[in-house]
Amino acid sequence: MKRMLLVSLLMSSGATFITPLFPLYSETYQLNSLQITILFSIYAAFLLPTLLVTGSKGSTWGLKKVIRSSIWISIISTLLFLGSIDDWMLYVARLLEGIAYGAFTGTAVAYLMKQTPQKKAGIALKLSGVTILVGFGLGPAFAGLILQYLQLQPLRLPFGILLVLLIISLIILETIPNDVVSLDQKRAKTKITLGVPSNIRSHFWSMVGLPIFTVFTIQGIAFSLIPAFVKNVIHTSNLSVSGLIIFVLLSGAALAQFIPWPNHPVTRIRFGIMLLVIGSWVIVSSGLTSSLPLLWTGIFIQAIGGGWTFQTSLRFAGQLPEPKARPQVISAFYLCAYSGFIVPVIGVGALTQFFNLNTSLIVLNLFAALIVVYVLMYSVKFKRDFSGSA
Repeated sequence: MKRMLLVSLLMSSGATFITPLFPLYSETYQLNSLQITILFSIYAAFLLPTLLVTGSKGSTWGLKKVIRSSIWISIISTLLFLGSIDDWMLYVARLLEGIAYGAFTGTAVAYLMKQTPQKKAGIALKLSGVTILVGFGLGPAFAGLILQYLQLQPLRLPFGILLVLLIISLIILETIPNDVVSLDQKRAKTKITLGVPSNIRSHFWSMVGLPIFTVFTIQGIAFSLIPAFVKNVIHTSNLSVSGLIIFVLLSGAALAQFIPWPNHPVTRIRFGIMLLVIGSWVIVSSGLTSSLPLLWTGIFIQAIGGGWTFQTSLRFAGQLPEPKARPQVISAFYLCAYSGFIVPVIGVGALTQFFNLNTSLIVLNLFAALIVVYVLMYSVKFKRDFSGSA
C-alpha cells in the first residue's frame, strides 16, 4: 500500500507542477490570455476522454500496465517541457500530460484497492484521497519555491527535478506485484462507458458525482482568485507565495480528513459540502474587500469542507459498487471531479464577456450553492438506503 501511495503522491505533484510557470510562459512566448486559457484547458480536454477509456478498459488491459504507460507518457511530456523552444511544444507537452494523468487517475486507485486486503479497503481509500490532495498542493508549492529561490534556468530546472521524481515513481512501481488478468478478462469485450451500474446510478450521481464536481469547481474558483489576490492585495511578486497558499488549502483539506467528527459518512458529507460553499463565499468576499484575514478564514473553512466532501464521496465511490465494477466507478468519480475543475476556466471566460470578474465568480458560486441544496435534500433518501445496506 505504501509504495503505491508514494507513486500516487509523485504523479499528483507532477500533474500540478506547471501552475506557477504560466506567467513565465506568457512572457517568454508572448502568449495572450486566450492562448494561456487554451494551454490550461487542453490538459482537461485530453484527460477526460482518456479517463473514460482507461476506466472502462483498464482491468482488461492490466491495471499496472496502464499505470506504467501513464508514467512513461508523463516522462515524455516532461522532456518536451524541458526542451521546449517554441510554443507548440508546450501545447503538445500539456496534451500528453492530460493523457498521462487521465490514464493514471482511476486505475491507480483501483490498483491500490486490488493490492489491499478487504478489511483495510476503507483505510486505503482514505489514504488515497489524502495523498492525491497533498500531491496536488505540493506540485505548485515546490515549483514556486524552485522558481523564486534557485533562479537558475526557470523554464528548465523545475522539469529536470520533476523528471527525476517520475523516474523514481517508475522504479517504485516495478517493485509492486503485478495484477493478474485472466483469459476471460482479456477476451471480454467491454464498452467504453462511464460504467456506473444501474442499481447505484441515482446514488452515485447525487452523492458522489455532484459533490466531487462541486469540490473541484469551488477549488478552481479559489485557484483563479489567489494569484490576483497575491499580486493586488499582498503586493508581492514572489512566485512562491501563490503556490504555498494553494498548498495550505489542499494540505488542509487532506489533514481535515483525519478529524474524527462527524463520524457518519452522510452527516460528514452534509457538513463538508456546506462548509465548502461557505468558505468559497468568504474567499470571494476577501477579493471584494481586499481583506487578507478573510482570505485565510475562507481557506480554512473551505479546506475542511473540501477535505470531508472529497473523502466521503470517494468512500461512496469505492463502497457502492461490486468489486469488479470499482475501477469504472472510481474513474467516473474522477471524471466528474475534473469536469468541475474546468468549469471556472470556461465559466469565468464566458461570464466576463458580460460581467466583471467578481460578478462572474458570484454567479459561479450561486450555481454551486444550488447543487449543494440538491445534495442536502437527496441525502435524506440516501441515508435511509445507505443505512439499510450497511
